[in-house]
Amino acid sequence: MKHILDRTVYVNGEYVKEEKAVVSIFDRGFIFGDGVYEVVPVIKGKLVDKKYFIERLDRSLKEVSIPWPCPQNAYMEVMKNLVEKNSLEEGIVYSQVTRGAADRDFQFPSEVKPGFVAFTSVMNLLTNPNIETGIKVVTTPDIRWKRRDIKTINLLGQVLAKQDAVSRDGEEGWMVEDGVVTEGVSSTAYIVKDNVVITRPLSNLILPGIRRRTLLEIASTANISLEERAFTVDEAKRADEAFISNATTMVLGVVSIDGVQIKDGKPGLITKKLRGLYEARVMAEATQ
Repeated sequence: MKHILDRTVYVNGEYVKEEKAVVSIFDRGFIFGDGVYEVVPVIKGKLVDKKYFIERLDRSLKEVSIPWPCPQNAYMEVMKNLVEKNSLEEGIVYSQVTRGAADRDFQFPSEVKPGFVAFTSVMNLLTNPNIETGIKVVTTPDIRWKRRDIKTINLLGQVLAKQDAVSRDGEEGWMVEDGVVTEGVSSTAYIVKDNVVITRPLSNLILPGIRRRTLLEIASTANISLEERAFTVDEAKRADEAFISNATTMVLGVVSIDGVQIKDGKPGLITKKLRGLYEARVMAEATQ
């Protein structure tokens, strides 16, 4: 495992040691949160579950009118190179594209080159202790803007929501708007009732999670029933199971919501099955 200060990171065309990494104070990501990002898991030194992330990044860039900082295949090469340069066996690669550096003005600047940075982080994706124990979720008001489908770096709403959840002994927050759960602070939210997996349908109000997309594919091939609809907090508390998904946790069971235990207080059978099938999928990808 590399010490954090030994990491090589990527900054606007150069691979540098992280202590040497700098961006302009005029970068619009720094000033306005004017940019988008992606996270890709790494298993056994290989980028995995990567099929859809370029698609989502392309959509996010188009929605905010930021051009690609380089060809898409070159973008992927940067991430592969970072995995190799940092000898990363398990964890994630974070990458971020901003509109670029320009004098502070709200309108889009002209003839500005997009900023592109990326780095790796070591994480235990396959041996997370929460896999067996599950996690506690706390609900929190959803105070974000109305284009949550764009994976923007402007995450203050999520930061405040996460801190609210953690301050009340939660390991994740489920954001609530108009009486229904939108999504987790950094995850997609699901419940299971009568052997049916229920999750909110895609819209501008939630992020189109890559793990969500993958899990729905897995569920359909495994004959697990699915229903895409909104659900209330009370409905979630009465569910047979609940779980979350994202790049860093894959699939984790939720064992309590606002202190209310879900069934027997352990990750449920469908949650475990989906995690097992997801792990098998990414392990197969990592060993190709």
